Amino acid sequence: MSTPADTDDPRTSTMRWLRWAALAIAVVTIAVGAILGTGLGKDSTLVDTPLVGKPAPDSTLPYLERDGELALSSLRGRIVVVNFWASWCVPCRAEQPVLTAAADTYAESGVTFVGISYQDQRRPAVDFLNELGRGREYQYVTDPGSRTAMDFGVFGIPETFFIDRSGTIVAKITGETDAPLLGGVLDDMLAGRQPQSRTGGSVQPAPGQ
Repeated sequence: MSTPADTDDPRTSTMRWLRWAALAIAVVTIAVGAILGTGLGKDSTLVDTPLVGKPAPDSTLPYLERDGELALSSLRGRIVVVNFWASWCVPCRAEQPVLTAAADTYAESGVTFVGISYQDQRRPAVDFLNELGRGREYQYVTDPGSRTAMDFGVFGIPETFFIDRSGTIVAKITGETDAPLLGGVLDDMLAGRQPQSRTGGSVQPAPGQ
């Protein structure tokens, strides 16, 4: 015959189960946090791209706000920062002040910034620049048919490529950049060091993709 000592009240069993479930969730949460805080964080800033070490695509692109075209090859002898952006891109809005400030800061060091409007219309793109600024020595161009974006292997924006004075791609930032990321790559290039490609944040695909 069962006694009160060996027969659980249903409510007691339910409370015991809930306590075990809460403990299991806590253990899993702590374990995931430990993993993210140690091993995964060490290499998450590195970005592999097959274009590093290869000549930059020799693209000729129409200017966004004036007549004429810009040939990337015409910038040979300067360090070139190529940023793919669009007015509909949320991370692009956040990084634009960083890019324009860097363009101003590094202009005297022989660095030219090129902003390539990616799958955008002219009017919204110009409004974007009117609102967020253009930067010194900053060249803004369009990319008809996204041919240059395809040559650079762009799959979402923002993406930023760094081209050395010989016309070779030496680094890439995927996603939204910030001042330490951007300045770190440029300082390495100016000092003759090999920069590392990095991840600044997530990218945004074009609408409809």
